[in-house]
Amino acid sequence: MTASRAGFTVLGFDVDPDKITAIDAGRSYIDAVPDAVLSSERQAQRFFATSQFERLGECDVIAICVPTPLTRHREPDLSFVSNTCQQIVRTLRRGQLIVLESTTYPGTTEEVMKPILETSGLVGGQDFFLGYSPEREDPGNRDFETSTIPKVVAGDGEAASALVSAFYGAVVKTVVPVSSTRTAEAVKLTENVFRAVNIALVNELKLVYERMGIDIWEVINAAKTKPFGYMPFYPGPGLGGHCIPIDPFYLTWKSREYDQPTRFIELAGEINTAMPRYVVDRLAEALDRRLGKALSRSRILILGLAYKKNVPDIRESPSLRLMELLLERGADVAYHDPFIAEVPRTREYGHLKGRRSVSCQPDEISGFDAAILATDHDAFDYQAIARHVPLVVDTRNAFAARGITADGIVKA
Repeated sequence: MTASRAGFTVLGFDVDPDKITAIDAGRSYIDAVPDAVLSSERQAQRFFATSQFERLGECDVIAICVPTPLTRHREPDLSFVSNTCQQIVRTLRRGQLIVLESTTYPGTTEEVMKPILETSGLVGGQDFFLGYSPEREDPGNRDFETSTIPKVVAGDGEAASALVSAFYGAVVKTVVPVSSTRTAEAVKLTENVFRAVNIALVNELKLVYERMGIDIWEVINAAKTKPFGYMPFYPGPGLGGHCIPIDPFYLTWKSREYDQPTRFIELAGEINTAMPRYVVDRLAEALDRRLGKALSRSRILILGLAYKKNVPDIRESPSLRLMELLLERGADVAYHDPFIAEVPRTREYGHLKGRRSVSCQPDEISGFDAAILATDHDAFDYQAIARHVPLVVDTRNAFAARGITADGIVKA
């Protein structure tokens, strides 16, 4: 939509025909793009959608924004990037600019994409041009939009660099050129490794301070009053989203090629991955001490399935892992999320598919023995939850932040 509003004629491609059908009907399936914006660009004949690969030959610029997940062995899965490039080869023509936006390890653009595209017989940097420009988005954050977020750009060679800068410079307010696609790939990884490591740090501090009888949230709130040398990060039930739980492992994998260990990053991953189990253990302990009830005989409500508040996105959500752990321990588990009516199929948690969000009315939630506040959606009625659920394990400090106190609220 940003490119369309900048004056370009834009073709949106997806292999899922249902998405194309929705767009053709004027329905946006992306929360950040209202239906009215989509309809306006379509009516202006600037935006079209297709699921036909052969139409990619019409485009002067192709931006690849496909998933880059991990395998079960935590190794990069670049199959979506490779398959997309193999399809582009069928219609690749002279003068086209191909830009990867997906997060990946340094070297992907040159080592993976370029050889595939050159099977067309065309030469990169001469017949077609390659670039890398990582996506920067913060779902649910209304303070920023695509056009106002500085865009890191790089090309494979001088001509490609000039083309990438020219294209994105016409779409967003600020472009940040760097010397190579490897550098641009490293920029994105660095941003997300920074967040993953610091979140792991506060998660570990939470465990330490809990043993000492110190509230980590009070510590952070006081520490962040320092106007220099400190940036607040917050603990939680684990990491979610399509970036922070995954991207650091792209770097750890690639670093093995250079015989360089990444102990700090790997330790952060271990700490963050362990947080859902810690939350479940805290819940089991609280049920036993406060209600005299075993977890295996309890009804548990998970509040929030999304990985962060006020968005309908469950990618890598720790809530799914929480649900799985609770079921493994014999609990009767349900969830409520105003943004997610039903658990969709996921790569790791296909067995949870089809579970539906339950009502959060007082007469419904009072039937649960305990709730885990996993995602602090603003839409929750926190007063009602505190009043009608006997035990609440709050992983986000959401109740205290709203001035709500009750004997049944336990921080975790």
